[in-house]
Amino acid sequence: MFFAIDLVWLGVVAKTFYRQHLGHLLAAEINWVAAIAFYLLFIAGIVFFAVKPALAVNSATRALVDGALFGFFTYATYDLTNHATMRDWPAIVTVVDMVWGTVLSGSVAYLSYQVSSRFGRTVADRFTLWWRLRTRPFKPDRRLHI
Repeated sequence: MFFAIDLVWLGVVAKTFYRQHLGHLLAAEINWVAAIAFYLLFIAGIVFFAVKPALAVNSATRALVDGALFGFFTYATYDLTNHATMRDWPAIVTVVDMVWGTVLSGSVAYLSYQVSSRFGRTVADRFTLWWRLRTRPFKPDRRLHI
């Protein structure tokens, strides 16, 4: 969900905006390994810091607020660091990108909460269960010995 919405934003809605302000800084080709790593880590962050806590207290509002805060702080870290250290990083990009990160992350956390609360266990819960079953030491049941 996050990936799809962000691709529409970056590839259609705000494409001209970013090209206009950051075109001289953009690579000719996307580094897909880095992009995929970012999306996987960011989505895991939304689940861990917003969706799971909201499910624990059964609150869609908590998912929205925690997701928005997660997006705000993570996008602020990226944008303000770039604004502080890059020669040609425009202030308008910092503001627009931070607003986008806040709205996107809050929305995705809210929607993920809605889906998870309606359809049972979250993906993270399933992964945790799978990992625990996979990594626990095998102990044969002594009652099965013949």
